[in-house]
Amino acid sequence: MSALAVALAGVLAVPPPVFPSRIGLVILQATVSNVRGEAVTDLDRGAFTVYENGRPQEVTLFRGGEVPLSLGLAIDGSRSMRASRDRAAAAALAVVRTSRPEDELFLFTFDEKPRLLAPFTRDVAALESAVGEVDAVGGTAMRDAIAEAEGYFSRSARPARRCLLLVTDGSDNASTTPMARVRATAREQALAVYAIGLLDEADAGRASRGREALEELAEATGGVAYFPRTVAEAEAAAARLARQMRSQYTIGYNPQNQALDGSYRKLRVVAHGWERLVVRTRAGYRATPEGTGLPAPAPSPSP
Repeated sequence: MSALAVALAGVLAVPPPVFPSRIGLVILQATVSNVRGEAVTDLDRGAFTVYENGRPQEVTLFRGGEVPLSLGLAIDGSRSMRASRDRAAAAALAVVRTSRPEDELFLFTFDEKPRLLAPFTRDVAALESAVGEVDAVGGTAMRDAIAEAEGYFSRSARPARRCLLLVTDGSDNASTTPMARVRATAREQALAVYAIGLLDEADAGRASRGREALEELAEATGGVAYFPRTVAEAEAAAARLARQMRSQYTIGYNPQNQALDGSYRKLRVVAHGWERLVVRTRAGYRATPEGTGLPAPAPSPSP
């Protein structure tokens, strides 16, 4: 073998250098409310501290103000909602009627399976008509309905603040989709899930399970759950949620820990003001080349 061939063989035997990827900007969409549930919209960058796995991070991107919504309404039309139909309709109509021209909304109903009553539209009259089609028959497949709505968001929503509002008693007796998968998909899509829980207080055990399911789902995805008891309270809660969903802060930071090690990074955002403030945002992200900077699922618990 010639000296040149030997030299080339030696070069080819050396593996090419590996240039590790770095974690880019992690983007959070956050809403802030006070202890009375009112949206707080006038904070500046200095009011916020971001923690990743308990360590404070330097905020390098900040933007506040109202944003257009891509909003899905998923209304429980199962038999268990028969006594709550007036509250459900009042809540849904309040959200529809407070929408802005730049928003887009769709409406699902669900019993044993979900059904799309109104695709994405800005037509308030069409949405009001769709609310009137919601019935109260059959079992409840709430998790399947959320999964169907998540798929519809993925296929059809424009780039905007994405929120799903559930109007339900939270009692699921017909789904095949695990709750862990629903939560993970919502975080992957940066979809905040809000809920208006219309609980059956006559059945304490069922009401407690419904409350727990809705609160856990909302907290995991950066949303919030309200539990109104009357039609008037349902209307007020829906209008309050609509304001909270639209009033958003966009916060970005470059993580101190730049290792792409596949670990799940827990996130917490604190806002400081003259009164106690509550910040809602996604729970974390996974440090992978595919998932960095995007919502990602935490280690999946049992459904």
